[in-house]
Amino acid sequence: MLDIETLRQVPLFSNLPSERLHWLLEQSVEVWREPGEIHRHEGEPANHVFILLKGQIRITQKVGNQEILLAMYEPKTLFGELPVLMGQTHFWASGRAVTHCHILELPNQVFWEMLSSCTCVMTEILRTMAERLQALQTLSQHREKLVALGTLAAGLAHELNNPASACRRAVGQLRQTRKVLQPLTVKLNQKEMTCAQKAFVAQVQQDAIARAKTATKLDPLTQSDREDEMTQWLEANNVSNSWKLAPTLVTAGLDIAWLENVKENVGELLLSNTLTWTEITLQEWGLLDELDHCTSRISTLVDAVKDYSYMDRAPLQEIDVHDGIESTLTILSHKLKHSNVVVTREYDCEVPLISAYGRELNQVWTNLIDNAIDALDGQDGQIWIRTNCESDFLLVEIADNGPGIPPQVQSHIFEPFFTTKGVGAGTGLGLHIVYRIIVEQHQGDIRVLSQPGDTRFQVRLPMKLS
Repeated sequence: MLDIETLRQVPLFSNLPSERLHWLLEQSVEVWREPGEIHRHEGEPANHVFILLKGQIRITQKVGNQEILLAMYEPKTLFGELPVLMGQTHFWASGRAVTHCHILELPNQVFWEMLSSCTCVMTEILRTMAERLQALQTLSQHREKLVALGTLAAGLAHELNNPASACRRAVGQLRQTRKVLQPLTVKLNQKEMTCAQKAFVAQVQQDAIARAKTATKLDPLTQSDREDEMTQWLEANNVSNSWKLAPTLVTAGLDIAWLENVKENVGELLLSNTLTWTEITLQEWGLLDELDHCTSRISTLVDAVKDYSYMDRAPLQEIDVHDGIESTLTILSHKLKHSNVVVTREYDCEVPLISAYGRELNQVWTNLIDNAIDALDGQDGQIWIRTNCESDFLLVEIADNGPGIPPQVQSHIFEPFFTTKGVGAGTGLGLHIVYRIIVEQHQGDIRVLSQPGDTRFQVRLPMKLS
């Protein structure tokens, strides 16, 4: 049975008179927890604070599929007070016994009465709270950045993998075409041709490539009809592998009239080799174009990462806010594509450069756009990004047509650890970090206007930082 002398060994209560200790014992409840047993689950009502008399408690928060260690509490320690002191109704972390634990549970009303009547206890608790909150915010902010970085890295890896894989396929196919093209070229040169025929064959290659570059992409039905028509012509003229040649020739914009012209100038004996040589050449050029496109995509993604992170640049500089938003959209493109979200840009092209910390602002755009995507919850939806000038401020508005934020919680969304997401789906620090970057670091302003079908985050940034 717990007595006041044991309670007095807790530093927080060491200066309390005996009658207050007796009162605490009468108003509180003792519980015991076995190693590995959960004391309180994340998301349970925050209706008690706790004194750990014996044992060790591990405090964790679930983020996605991971449990993040927030703190380890030793005997004779107060814990669980942060949600109560911050006015939150539920615990945002779980407590699990590491060893056999003896815990004293104080109902909230007893805790508040103790604070109001015992100055020494209030002073110690507030000091401890400030230290813990600062340490917890620092830890959670680092975790938030790492989670965001992991999400971006996963999306970026997927985006890079697509063009990289396409490059590998194109290189493999290019090797195969070279194996066919070189002996075919030698074979064609060994044919007896007049000077006019040789000149024409050389011109055929250039003409086919030129047509391919400007060819109109056909719908599947028209493409199929033209392939059938060309296959019939090729077969009628004894051209080998007509079924293989037809798709490439049609895609390049070549038609029956073009084929008739080739036949007329090279003759029937050279027709099959000439068309096969032309088709292989078109394949080769197509593969080179694909390699160019894929490597350009990779280069674009790398440039976007450099722009997003502001590598090799001064922290405070003159920036174009549109460039930062576009880099962020590129980084988030994987998530956007998989969520069926349409992004509409309504940029004011007259917006000037502003003095700002580019890397931090990109973190703002990432959080706001990512939240807008999550708000649409995988459904077809729209996000609008608008910019314009308001006197000496630049306004950036990020809006979505999701379900909106309930009016009763709108005033709390920028508070630390507050989240409207389910347990384990968010840390409640994303918008708090946004608020600090905009208001504290850039002397700006951020507001939210929300109703079902129209949620807008409005960021106002001064043109010049003082």
